[in-house]
Amino acid sequence: MPERTIEDLGFTSEDAPEPRTRRSRRDDRGRGRRRSWLRRTLVALLVIVLLVVAAVVGFGVFLGATVDKNVTQGQFLPSPQDNPVTAPDGSAIPTSGVGTNFLVIGTDGRSASDRGRSDVIVLVHIPENPSTIQMIHFPRDLYVSIPGHGKNKINAAYAFGGEPLLVRTLQNMLGIRIDHVARTNFTGFKAMTDAVGGVRVYAEEGNDAGGNGGVVIKKGWNELNGEQALGFVRERHELSQGDISRGRRQLAFIKALLLKATSSETITNPLAVARFTDAATKNLVVDENLGVSEMKDYVLQLRGIRGNDVVFATAPYTGFAMDPVAGSIDVVDQKKMALLGKALRTDSMDTYLDVYQTP
Repeated sequence: MPERTIEDLGFTSEDAPEPRTRRSRRDDRGRGRRRSWLRRTLVALLVIVLLVVAAVVGFGVFLGATVDKNVTQGQFLPSPQDNPVTAPDGSAIPTSGVGTNFLVIGTDGRSASDRGRSDVIVLVHIPENPSTIQMIHFPRDLYVSIPGHGKNKINAAYAFGGEPLLVRTLQNMLGIRIDHVARTNFTGFKAMTDAVGGVRVYAEEGNDAGGNGGVVIKKGWNELNGEQALGFVRERHELSQGDISRGRRQLAFIKALLLKATSSETITNPLAVARFTDAATKNLVVDENLGVSEMKDYVLQLRGIRGNDVVFATAPYTGFAMDPVAGSIDVVDQKKMALLGKALRTDSMDTYLDVYQTP
């Protein structure tokens, strides 16, 4: 068979490719390897992106499943007919547009099913357009009117009728509507502290080894693990103002825990987030209207809030006294308590705290 020429193939001699030398063949192989390497790199990057997305989605699903598994619900809210419609000053109590009120109760119960005693009573106000959150601590010895039981310490309302009666007591006194209730116990506080690797807390006054659980607390900054944190928030006998001083310690601890839980050290560590979520919800009981879906909505609403955006205060009191039935009591400052109720009803807590903050 005669050898075919360039012209036979429809090309002119000017179109003929250069002869393939050893170097040109090496260049072709190099280009092929580079294209192959590029394809493998792009595939690898795509796989990594997909794995990251899958991990994030999977982690979110895991956290949601953890909350759903751990959190239980209880009949914590009073019946609708027991909710006041007018405040002590005669004004109407709004039911929307003025933020959300959470009642957080910390107890000495040993498990989620053990109600225990209410050693921590904190009202959390989330404004309608939150840039800050206000947390008001109500000392457990505060002497108040309890529906159906006359006057007694506020924690007696919890002893007499559990969460619903405590809610009614606060609603009537302040002239507000409490939207949700959450109860945890000291075991939960301990677990949350250990989950974030301990907390750094400022103590206004110290106590020696004779304090609660033999925990030594020095005046100033203290690095506390979970067991030490329990001793810190429980102590009152060695403190100058007893229950009031303990309340200040509890708020200091909550602030320290919030700062640590929302720090970059924690939120950039998936294992720390998972441990904290599990610890925070394992002993958590919430009202019947607060499901996981509603919790997620609040988390989204507050995603920009950090520990320093939380403002603390103590419910107003004028001093201490003795009651023949209740014993040692904290006397309510009626005028300032009325102003606190009005600030909550009108979603103007920032203004109230600017004037009357008593951390």
